[in-house]
Amino acid sequence: MNTQIPHVLPIYPLKDHIVFPYMVIPLFFPREAIGVIDEAMRQSQMIGAVYCPGPKGVCTFDEHPRVGTVCRINQLVKFPDGGGKVTIEGVQRFIMKAPVQTEPCLTAVVELVVEKEERGLVVDALVQSVNALLKIALAYGRPLPEDVLKMIDRIEDPGRLADLITVYLGIDPGGQQQLLAILEPIERLKSVYMHLTTEVQKMQVKGVIDQEVNKRLGKSQKEHLLREQMKQIQQELGDQDPRMAELSELRKRIRDAEMPDDVLLVAEKELRRLEQINPASPEYTVSRTYLDYLCNAPWQKGTQDNLDVKQAERVLNEDHYDLKEVKERILEYLAVRSLKATTKGPILCFVGPPGVGKTSLGRSIARAMGRKFIRVSLGGMKDEAEIRGHRRTYIGALPGRIIQEVCRVESNNPVFMLDEVDKIGQDFRGDPSSALLEVLDPEQNDSFSDHYLDVPYDLSRVMFITTANIMDPIPSALRDRMEVIRLSGYSDEDKEQIAYKYLIPKEIEENGLAKYPLEFAPEAVRKIIHDYTREAGVRNLERKIAAVCRKVAFGIAQGDAARSRIDESDIENLLGPRTYFIEVAAERDRIGVVTGLAWTESGGDILFIEAARMKGNKGLTLTGSLGDVMQESAKTALSYVRGHAELFGIEQDFFEKSDLHIHVPSGAIPKDGPSAGVTIAVAIISLLTGRAARRDVAMTGELTLTGRILPIGGVKEKLLAARRAGAKTVLLPIRNREHLAELDPELLADLEVHLVECVNDILIHTLLPLTNTVGPNSTLEMLPPVAPV
Repeated sequence: MNTQIPHVLPIYPLKDHIVFPYMVIPLFFPREAIGVIDEAMRQSQMIGAVYCPGPKGVCTFDEHPRVGTVCRINQLVKFPDGGGKVTIEGVQRFIMKAPVQTEPCLTAVVELVVEKEERGLVVDALVQSVNALLKIALAYGRPLPEDVLKMIDRIEDPGRLADLITVYLGIDPGGQQQLLAILEPIERLKSVYMHLTTEVQKMQVKGVIDQEVNKRLGKSQKEHLLREQMKQIQQELGDQDPRMAELSELRKRIRDAEMPDDVLLVAEKELRRLEQINPASPEYTVSRTYLDYLCNAPWQKGTQDNLDVKQAERVLNEDHYDLKEVKERILEYLAVRSLKATTKGPILCFVGPPGVGKTSLGRSIARAMGRKFIRVSLGGMKDEAEIRGHRRTYIGALPGRIIQEVCRVESNNPVFMLDEVDKIGQDFRGDPSSALLEVLDPEQNDSFSDHYLDVPYDLSRVMFITTANIMDPIPSALRDRMEVIRLSGYSDEDKEQIAYKYLIPKEIEENGLAKYPLEFAPEAVRKIIHDYTREAGVRNLERKIAAVCRKVAFGIAQGDAARSRIDESDIENLLGPRTYFIEVAAERDRIGVVTGLAWTESGGDILFIEAARMKGNKGLTLTGSLGDVMQESAKTALSYVRGHAELFGIEQDFFEKSDLHIHVPSGAIPKDGPSAGVTIAVAIISLLTGRAARRDVAMTGELTLTGRILPIGGVKEKLLAARRAGAKTVLLPIRNREHLAELDPELLADLEVHLVECVNDILIHTLLPLTNTVGPNSTLEMLPPVAPV
């Protein structure tokens, strides 16, 4: 055969096919390839068929693989458009050596590959293994022509067997080219064996999967048939299908839910969809739960408001002492409701220190109005879905807490308390405070959209009450939507009244002393308030009273005689040594130490500003966990003192060779705010002039560089802190005059309050007379005194 094949052949590029020896295929060629066919027909009717991996079926010599197949043209048919069809037969492998020409077609020098006949035990075993795998593939449904099967059984040559099986393995042209390029017959048959093994394994797995699918389909068809038979039997017996009964009940609940028209359309559409779902499908449970929430939502169902203003006032007074502003706001709302039936619920925000009764006040408001009460704590909430709910595409999706709680109480006009709104967090799951913007906006919450319900729900009838300790962490957009009502701390007189009216009766009942009348002497209650508690609210006071009651109950349980009265002398025996001391009264007047007033989220408090001077070079040290604003206030105070040193009798160059250290004790507690500016300035002046500051004078105010004192917040809280600490005199900015007018006269009974306009006014009331001469420039003695308020 080699003598009949020339060593220079025209090369025909194959794109989608690989021709193996002894393989006969028809080949359609375009007009552009007629040159290759004509060149072959003029010579020996032989062409070299080589795979072309190029995207358009056009390759240069270097782009062609080196191994191809010599093919004989058995038949040629030309078409009128210039193309044609040839029938070619693979003859023998060859290796392209070098190109001869590229026009009008590529011709190349080829080297024919002569395969040796292989015989032996290894070859026989390999041929038998391949035949066995073929039969397994046929058993799993691998299509193979009958004549090919007979041909495979007769072929013993490993190379020819490998070529024949490769054609029917379904390998892509690239993979077939790799097998064509294996010139050793045994190695080629081994590669075919590996491909065939992989194919059989895939067919085995597919067979197992198909078998399982058919089994499940058969089970589903069987269940469907049995269900239809059961349905027919139930109809004959007059019984109702449980699924149909469930759907009928849902349909009745939808009719009775009094949904708005647009929501009713959604519910009916979902019900029709539910009827088409197989009850065994997970989607059935999702749709069923969604319809349950639509039916359970109180679209038109609410409680009747108690519009008797006097009765509501009586209920509020029963539960809480004082809190006039809050009670007046609730009574005003009820008065408006009595005159106008349709009124949007107010959005209130109670701001105050812990323990003043913010949360319990919400429950009392609900009782006074005859409404259901809901409380949701927002502290630490970081997921927006807690407010708006999850979309139903998620497994286990539920509505947000707003809709869940409204559905739970079955009322569309409850008192809804959102507790700790200033402690909301945020992370990658969203910002709950932004989701609250729609809930707490009276102009938007009449069409609140929960992600789970996906229909508008009217929240305008709900009275929302939020609580917070401080307003600073609340976003401004959310703060703007709420009516802020501040609850200041209680005075000692208020706490005494609260103890007698609410706390003592409650603890006597809770500790099992109802049958053993117990009386607290007024002196005993005052001792608990002064010596064992230091707070704006009454939580610790309640705990101490409960501790006393438990001690009494313990004595009764041991067989001791029941106490009938708790006197002042009994308190230390029952509660141990006193916990708190009056800081101001316990200290003496010092140089460079001044008493200031602060406002924290726990209410008012006092702080002592300490100033020290040492040799140095214009250094200013600030310690005590001071925030940025407070540090700036200290720098402002120092600049003011340096700029007015002559006025205070201080050397003007005092800072050139000195370092100053400002410290605020309780260094572990962070402190911030501008209201300590005047306190720091007075501490520096006291230090530099050598004049001691009166410890019983407390002050607060923001200081400017020009010496003006700006107004501050938390006036009542700071005055209460001054009383608790034992201060006698309080200095406030003159611009806080209106805030003083709003306070009860009893609160100011033990305090001498002065309104000051500049630092000179403060120094007159704070600094004691000079013990040594500070210089002729001091003009403090000539300043007129400021009259007390």
